[in-house]
Amino acid sequence: MKPSLLLIALLAAPLAHVPAHAHGEKKHVAAAPAAAEQTAWGIAGTPAQATRTVTLDMTDAMRFSPDTLTVQAGETVRFVVRNTGRMLHEMVIGTPDELAKHAAMMAQFPNMEHDEAYMVHVDPGKTGEIVWHFNRAGSFEFACLIAGHFEAGMRGTLTVTPKQGAAK
Repeated sequence: MKPSLLLIALLAAPLAHVPAHAHGEKKHVAAAPAAAEQTAWGIAGTPAQATRTVTLDMTDAMRFSPDTLTVQAGETVRFVVRNTGRMLHEMVIGTPDELAKHAAMMAQFPNMEHDEAYMVHVDPGKTGEIVWHFNRAGSFEFACLIAGHFEAGMRGTLTVTPKQGAAK
């Protein structure tokens, strides 16, 4: 082999594995913390602000346990999300419409990478966290948007009730 071809092959070899680190197999890791951005369902919180902790399990039966949650507007909740299965799962909070659109996009582009404060990707046997400040009342959902999981029913309901004493 000519020295120039050998040099090109050696330089290109480390790039051959890059697509393997996409959504389907790897947990997402942000280069920097996700910026706090107001959404219809709230805004990112900090662990110091958490007023309570809710633990959820994600299973390979494509279910969350519990799958129904109620919080009060104004609460900051620390979600401890345990993956008790053998495959990657995630928890994403959003409106039913946003989650359905995102699930459809994930079905088309399963290797799409994303990282937001309202989602956590959890490897098998591991635990992840979301800390979220619910500053708006409404009916929302949480779901696993890994291709096929949402369609298999891996989602739950999240009701944010108005703050007690708030004007209606």
